[in-house]
Formats: sequence, structure tokens, C-alpha cells
Amino acid sequence: MTMCRLYTQIRTGIKEVVCVVEEPLDIVAIERTGQFLGTYHVLGGVISPIDNIGPEQLHIPELIERIKTDDVQEIIIATNASVEGESTALFLQRYIQEAGLDPTITRLARGIPVGVDLEYADQITLTHALPKVENSYRSQQLHHQ
Repeated sequence: MTMCRLYTQIRTGIKEVVCVVEEPLDIVAIERTGQFLGTYHVLGGVISPIDNIGPEQLHIPELIERIKTDDVQEIIIATNASVEGESTALFLQRYIQEAGLDPTITRLARGIPVGVDLEYADQITLTHALPKVENSYRSQQLHHQ
């Protein structure tokens, strides 16, 4: 995919749905799926106290302005599944709510990658995956009653 084509797709995306990513290359990874039709917002990194990066160094005020200006209805937080990525996602959720905005906020799903044996999956990945299976099973049971 050429960068020109990538930016054309971004400009013509659905403005009411914004996928928040850490870095520009994250956009390319999501675009390769061909599944996302919204627009993107690049934070420019993640909150990392060890690296002296706080929220004030990220493009968070611009995100808030975009939510207001474009009447954003849904925010998909697509930060990496690292301690810094998770912390940044939690910070964003709180910051958006404290700004008095009420878009639906979702996260990318987490789970077991295809081709990985369960015995080699780490505890954090399994912890994120199990509640979704459990809730799905419960939902199916409720619909069959």
C-alpha cells in the first residue's frame, strides 16, 4: 500500500468513528485488514514514566477537540498490549469522560493468536481471553432458555 493511497483512505473515512493508535505505522497494520472504515488519530507514543513521557507530550488535546468538532460517536483505542499501552488506554478513557464527552469507547480484542498452543500462552493473554469466552457462553445459554 502506498502512503498516498493510505492518506486518501484516511481522509475519506467515517469521521464519527476514530481509531486511536500510538504511531503512524500502526495505521498501516490496521489498514491491511481492510476492515476499518473510520478515521485515525495518532497519539505520538504512550505514557511512559521511565522514559519521561507524560500525557502532555501526547496528542491528547487534539483528540478531545476532534471528538467535539467531528461529533465522534465511537473511539477505538488501539494501543499495544504493553504496560504503557494499557496505562495510556486507561488514561484516555478517564480523560475523555472527565472532559464531559460520551462517545462509546472500545478496545481492540485480546486473545490467543492462531497457531499458539495453550501451554505456551502467557497468563496475561489467557486472563484477557477467558472472560470473553465466558461471557459468550453465558450469552448463548441465556438465548437458549
